[in-house]
Amino acid sequence: MSQEKIALLKQNIGKVIFGKDDIIEYAIIALLARGHLLIEDVPGVGKSSLAQSLASSLHLDFKRIQFTNDLLPADITGVSVYDQGEKKFHFQKGPLFANIVLADEINRSTPRTQSALLEAMNERQISADNTTYDLEEPFMVIATQNQIESQGTYPLPESQLDRFMLYVSMGYPSIEDERRLLKSARPDPSSIEALLNKEDVLQLQTQVDQVKIEPLLTDYILNIITATRDNSHLTLGVSPRGGLIFQQAIRARALVNGRDYCTPDDVKNLAAPVLCHRVIPESHSNSRRFADTATIIEKILEQLPVPV
Repeated sequence: MSQEKIALLKQNIGKVIFGKDDIIEYAIIALLARGHLLIEDVPGVGKSSLAQSLASSLHLDFKRIQFTNDLLPADITGVSVYDQGEKKFHFQKGPLFANIVLADEINRSTPRTQSALLEAMNERQISADNTTYDLEEPFMVIATQNQIESQGTYPLPESQLDRFMLYVSMGYPSIEDERRLLKSARPDPSSIEALLNKEDVLQLQTQVDQVKIEPLLTDYILNIITATRDNSHLTLGVSPRGGLIFQQAIRARALVNGRDYCTPDDVKNLAAPVLCHRVIPESHSNSRRFADTATIIEKILEQLPVPV
């Protein structure tokens, strides 16, 4: 039954996002694994539409935050407002209080504002005025960022990058998909039919925790993580937290593909999008280019034996 729901979800989002089945699958994996998604690419390739389509398909509360260099932390977490009648302060919740939050062009804002997301992404809560507010489950941040070399961007720090489960790049559509885009009337992302609800998502998230990983596959994951720490082309390898996130994403991919067990293909498919932003290449110690780190991860996979 869960496989049917996930297949319908993919098809629904595919009505808006043409020819990007792998990116759609990554977004669903991140949601079901209780993770967050970071998409880096040039403007206009459908990053924002993907986030809105996912929220609309699931009948979840959706908020969009346009990050700019003058955005303050209180603008996204919320602010206390004084009530003259009651003569006391009331906390006005910010846009982070939603199920799916689109942090658009996240690297346009200053590191101070970027860091306001850390507690929400990691602890599913927000602290303001000595009070902690729990965020409603499910909670997911889909952040988009322009390429690091773009003018007016602030690179995300390691602590912020580590909170994202998957880091992907959409790329331009193929000629056939772009021709289809130009010819057909693509529906508005906010108007597509809601096929699943909040309870369905929470149930699928619970099923992810029950997916089996054999000991041989656990050793394979450990070998990949250890190889990133020993690689001469990397100055920083994957952390233990990165390994836990990697394992949870692998479980989610197995469920998305209709299995209650993981395979080496799950590991190989997710190695680059889960690990590439958790390492720093020696030749680009001051920047994190998706293509550079992904290439190193792919070479590590080629060198390691795959469990049978």
